[in-house]
Amino acid sequence: MGLSAGPVPARVDAPAKQGLLDLVDHAVAEGFSVRWACRQLGIDHTRVAGWRSTVRAGGTLEDQPPGPPPGEALHALLDWERAAIVTLANQWGQVDLSHRKLAHRGSRLGVVYASESTVLRVLTAEGLHLPGVPVVREPRRRTPWPDWVELVPGQIWIYDFTHFRGVPGWCAIAVLDVVSRYWLSTVLAPEETWVQVQNAFIAALETDQKAWLLDDATLASRLASGTLGEPTDDAPDELPVLLAVSDNGPQMRSSRTAEFMTITRIAQHFGRPGTPNDQAWIESFFGHLKAEHPYLDTITDPAVLRRELDIRKDHYNTVRLHEGIGYVTPDDEHHGRGQAIRDARTRGLEQARQHRVATRRQIRQTHHQDTKQHEDI
Repeated sequence: MGLSAGPVPARVDAPAKQGLLDLVDHAVAEGFSVRWACRQLGIDHTRVAGWRSTVRAGGTLEDQPPGPPPGEALHALLDWERAAIVTLANQWGQVDLSHRKLAHRGSRLGVVYASESTVLRVLTAEGLHLPGVPVVREPRRRTPWPDWVELVPGQIWIYDFTHFRGVPGWCAIAVLDVVSRYWLSTVLAPEETWVQVQNAFIAALETDQKAWLLDDATLASRLASGTLGEPTDDAPDELPVLLAVSDNGPQMRSSRTAEFMTITRIAQHFGRPGTPNDQAWIESFFGHLKAEHPYLDTITDPAVLRRELDIRKDHYNTVRLHEGIGYVTPDDEHHGRGQAIRDARTRGLEQARQHRVATRRQIRQTHHQDTKQHEDI
């Protein structure tokens, strides 16, 4: 039976159980009691009684694996709970519209208590799909550039605001050239209004040698009188010189910003709401600025932060190589030197390749001649 001397182990297989039952039955037939036979065999009589009950009921003496059947959890839903969830979905699906509300509806009605994710799994398994909240949204198409715009430095600017954790309540606005990635201006201020937008563009126009756009007498008088932004019919109607790209923030949509842009011959171009990819140039700029210089977020003095931003601006424009413009600096690209630098590298790579090939050929030929001379000797 596979048993050794001593008490019967806690776990024995079916043949051993059957053998023990046969021994007990034999002892009882010889006039001994069940308890006496169990003591002699080293087994508790209750185990023997349980085995006998299993055999009489037509069961098997094989030990069943512990826990629930494979693939089934002890806390799994019962069949009637699954049916209740399906019935609940058929009755309340058009009202609740989502599996989350349906789960709470079931507990509210006292029908079934199940988590939201469990309700979703049951509905998915049954092939039921709740209608959900109807969403009617037409695809938003990107507004194309105006026909007069050319993809050259000095025509398309982009601007946006950002914040630094060290100076809560303060914001920084930056103006960039979209084509050359040239960082034109930065304004750090405790406000985020149309005033900062105008100051940033005035600084950018002066940096890019376009300050002549600020010489308009109407603009000067209205800036001086503080009436910029009020309705007027005397704005110039010449072809715009610049295109200013931005999101739809209230500072960008301000009537004062619009009039300032109009008088300075700067057209406005707004990205699609909720689509930051339309302003990818400025979003990427801020991301790289903060990732490459994390100390900027630790500065708590606005004056120090303003000075550091000026230092970073000079480094960004004249030292840092920009991947998006072919690994030249924005200053090179903005002032027309970018293509010449890229062409020089291309020529240098080809010349270096030719030089390496020629050098190795010469080394091989010299080695061959030396070998031949040595063999002649």
